[in-house]
Amino acid sequence: MKLTVNVWRQKNPKAKGDFKKYKVNDVSPDSSFLEMLDQLNEDLQAQGEEAITFDHDCREGICGSCGMVVNGIPHGPRQLTTTCQLHMREYRDGDEIWIEPWRATAFPVIKDLMVDRSAFDRIIASGGYISVNTGSPRDANETPVAKVSADLAFDAATCIGCGACVAACPNASAMLFTGAKITHLGFLL
Repeated sequence: MKLTVNVWRQKNPKAKGDFKKYKVNDVSPDSSFLEMLDQLNEDLQAQGEEAITFDHDCREGICGSCGMVVNGIPHGPRQLTTTCQLHMREYRDGDEIWIEPWRATAFPVIKDLMVDRSAFDRIIASGGYISVNTGSPRDANETPVAKVSADLAFDAATCIGCGACVAACPNASAMLFTGAKITHLGFLL
């Protein structure tokens, strides 16, 4: 595939950013969105240009670090899919794609598509982890859990802390995330 990619470029938090247009050729429909960005970065570096800065870590859809807005939608067009798990088969040859960082006060831009996630990290860390010797573990089936409770706990546990809810909120409210985490902890009672 041949794509036109408009990427938000910003040198640092104080600099004024803007979109820059790039052409990406020979994109495999089987590659992930981040692999397409890697391919673009290789092309840029071969031309002597600076690579696009973006966050990524596990590339398995569980760490939440690959947050970006693709065509106005956090993580892109496929529901319940992170950017790293978004594949280029969602696009057609000749498509134009717009990529920008999260647009929320809670996520100030560091550079290009990379945002400062430290406010979110503090919320996650404030959940309070403890370590207590409780003896040997009980058998997994010894304590029955109602199906409704198990389903609610599972749904809450699927949150990977990426921040898409805040990026999608017109008010950019981190309370969505905080409320979800508090509710999740309530399911543990």
